[in-house]
Amino acid sequence: MDWALRACGWHGHYTYAPDEQGLADRLRVETVAGVAWRCLRCGTFVPGNPVGSGPADHAPEVPRGRLLRDRWLMRVLAIERLLRGLLLVVAGVAALKFRASRETMRAAFARDLPLLRPFADQIGWDIDRSKIVHLIGEAFSLSNTVLLWVAIGIFGYAGLQGIEALGLWLVKRWGEYFAVVATSVFLPLEIYELTEKVTVLRIGALAVNIAAVIWLVYSKRLFGVRGGATAYHAEHNAESLLSVERAALATELG
Repeated sequence: MDWALRACGWHGHYTYAPDEQGLADRLRVETVAGVAWRCLRCGTFVPGNPVGSGPADHAPEVPRGRLLRDRWLMRVLAIERLLRGLLLVVAGVAALKFRASRETMRAAFARDLPLLRPFADQIGWDIDRSKIVHLIGEAFSLSNTVLLWVAIGIFGYAGLQGIEALGLWLVKRWGEYFAVVATSVFLPLEIYELTEKVTVLRIGALAVNIAAVIWLVYSKRLFGVRGGATAYHAEHNAESLLSVERAALATELG
């Protein structure tokens, strides 16, 4: 997949006219339709006036190549974090509603549970040993204070997911660090949950989180890995089309 062409197809080309004459000559060409400027993202020459202009050092960073692919992956991860946060908000609201009507729900559960026994016997479900029924009974025994703290904890976790999603979507350096730290903190809990019961959902969630941490640390050079921030910014500059053309121009002049 050509990530640059896909991005330009969605957002349009980004052309830039640098003040440096030699560099500008490398980024423009005369066509039958007039002057065309080279897109800093996909490299295509686009007829018409440039989108931006000024000194080359003031040109905005336009990701391309692998950096552009990484940006797409980060936004996919941001969407996953946002969806997880929304599900947690729903769970928090459910906990508050359960807290508000716990006694009514307890009475309804005690009244309707015997009605399920004939059906349970037919399908071979032992209600008396059911973990689901046991967990529901334990939930009814929780105090209002405990249920309130459970809801607060769920909302707090949802807030962390929202901050992760925002930082990753905006492709901010702090967002990458925040995502790695916040995700790593909960990995021991996810591993412990697997020791209690192995499910496809739990395995999938753990695999996604471990992969996200490893990928972010390695590809974004976090915590000094692979040269750290210095190498990270140098890589961005090296991928820039303006930097490539400036280096080529310097070689020609040299």
